[in-house]
Amino acid sequence: MTRVAVVGHIEWVDFLPVPHFPRQGQVIHAEGAVQRAGGGGGVAAGVLGELGAEVEFFCALGDDATGRAALAQLEQRGVRMHVAWREEPTRRAVTLLEPTGERTIVTIGERLEPRGADDLQWERLRETQSVYFTAGDAAALEHALDAGVVVASPRARDVLHTATIDALVFSESDPDERAWAARAASHTRLLVATEGERGGRWWGESEGRWSAVPLPGPARDAYGCGDSFAAAFALGLGRGDSVEEAAALGARCGALALTRVGAP
Repeated sequence: MTRVAVVGHIEWVDFLPVPHFPRQGQVIHAEGAVQRAGGGGGVAAGVLGELGAEVEFFCALGDDATGRAALAQLEQRGVRMHVAWREEPTRRAVTLLEPTGERTIVTIGERLEPRGADDLQWERLRETQSVYFTAGDAAALEHALDAGVVVASPRARDVLHTATIDALVFSESDPDERAWAARAASHTRLLVATEGERGGRWWGESEGRWSAVPLPGPARDAYGCGDSFAAAFALGLGRGDSVEEAAALGARCGALALTRVGAP
């Protein structure tokens, strides 16, 4: 079994399916609301567990009811949790889901991130084939580098300037992610751009494209598609797949995520 770690953040998310995006001042009703441990790290950990990986998740949570609920939910999915408990509240989010699958996200509170100085079992990363890094300080990234392969999200931001990683996965359609990726380009061996229904491309030490995968059902929720791709991509590289093979696995997971409401 491939051991894959996630170093990153969790948000406790309310997913609210709505008939349409509300107009200013309008009152609408959400049908079938669900709550999930989301955020880039939470999504990735769930996806990796479904793919049969042995998952180690290094994160920070507020010592509150939502933090404990997130911990319990991810442990139920088979994720081995390494939590630094904080006095600050766990970050929350509200995600409005339109019938087309488009999502609009409102975050509440500061993002909590693991720090390298946190008393966690960082040594377990030395026996990990790959890591997906979404948030943390420079010392946390140094710990992540003990693993075989490091794939990161540009939402880790400035910390990515402190070390060289194997791959940076970002959405070509997201101007923030595109800008952050450009600033970190000199510190990554591969830049990997997802392009939605056009598939995507990678360049750097090698270059190529992958094709989009037909959706296995109707589009219902775009939340977490990018992190689902990146998690599977990290798993593929860690177990020795080629970049093309890892991207194909990521594309399948991203397509599946689009057909399900709530984080995987």
